Amino acid sequence: MAKIRQGGKKSVPAISTASLPDIIFMLLFFFMATTSMKEVTYMVTMRVPEATELQKLEKKSLVRYIYVGTPKDEYKKQFGSGTRIQLDDAFADVSQLEDYVVRERSAMKEEEQNLLTISIKADKDTKMGVITDVKQALRRAYALKINYAALQRTNVY
Repeated sequence: MAKIRQGGKKSVPAISTASLPDIIFMLLFFFMATTSMKEVTYMVTMRVPEATELQKLEKKSLVRYIYVGTPKDEYKKQFGSGTRIQLDDAFADVSQLEDYVVRERSAMKEEEQNLLTISIKADKDTKMGVITDVKQALRRAYALKINYAALQRTNVY
């Protein structure tokens, strides 16, 4: 007959941590490769209009963005509720657009300066007069490649 131990305590073997650094570095590289950094803090409310015929921009490093819309709630007290223009992380007037384009163009490589594209991300309720003023200022700064940001319309009427 076999003898059964009843009072004996079984010990749990220790968990091997030899592969733990490999796992941590693998996760670190995964998150570094898949995470995109936020470029600009949006200070204006933008509900981008929808369109059916869209083209994707090829080289985003050649694109500079102008945001047009009403200020978000935390900025309305300071800047009012009218339509505002945002360049990078600050509000600007139409008169400052020319300096912005010149500054951005001079920061680029010389061979890429002619390829500068300005993308206007405007709220769909923005008055066309503001957009026209922006376009006129861009024309005076010789920024003639203009793009309008839009979302793909899912249903066609």
